[in-house]
Amino acid sequence: MRPPDASPLEALAASYGRWRRSRLGRITDSLEERLIVDLVGPVEGLSVLDLGCGDGALASRFAHLGARVTGLDADSRMLTAARRRAEMEQIKLALVLGRLEALPFPDASFDRVVAVTVLCFVRDADRAVGEMARVLRPGGRVLVGELGRFSLWAAIRRIRGWLGATTWKFARFRTAGELRALVEAHGLVVHGLRGSIYYPPWERAASLLARCDPWFARWTTVGAALIAVAADKPTR
Repeated sequence: MRPPDASPLEALAASYGRWRRSRLGRITDSLEERLIVDLVGPVEGLSVLDLGCGDGALASRFAHLGARVTGLDADSRMLTAARRRAEMEQIKLALVLGRLEALPFPDASFDRVVAVTVLCFVRDADRAVGEMARVLRPGGRVLVGELGRFSLWAAIRRIRGWLGATTWKFARFRTAGELRALVEAHGLVVHGLRGSIYYPPWERAASLLARCDPWFARWTTVGAALIAVAADKPTR
């Protein structure tokens, strides 16, 4: 999950740091990463595009798993933070400034395309998913992970937007059905659709309920803070 609001680079880096040092952040990020890596599948030797890469946490995870990773973000400050992370972890990331609605890559450039908690900020989500499908190679896989509309996490962010928080003012949160429809509209075939993080955004709740996440995920995506859909591009 992203920390609440954008800010200058130093403050933003500090915000990410506080989140990842907190027990709530560690538990939540671990569940999120586990779901994403599982749905994306093996990436060793593959080219992976991480859209809205932020400070490069997920991109670096894929790099450590053996992928050739490109990270794209619309905020140059986030790319600077991702570059610092890559240097610290001694990994190689290709980092590109750009927008989801107009990806600066040729057709069929990547084996995997991942977009986590970024589509909610894009005005033309259909065009963005079309771009993901365009740059994906036949036989490749797209993963889209978003805050579930009917989760307390999304409700709190909606309230922040109503109160004037610029990060969340125009964000749109979707259901599992809406995410499925978005990817299927571009000829992608859904491989898996799952939820995770069924507890409210409180440390005590995370400590008590995180172990129940797999049980909730077997039954529903309603209430999940993160809903992820993985879809494959047909070879023909």
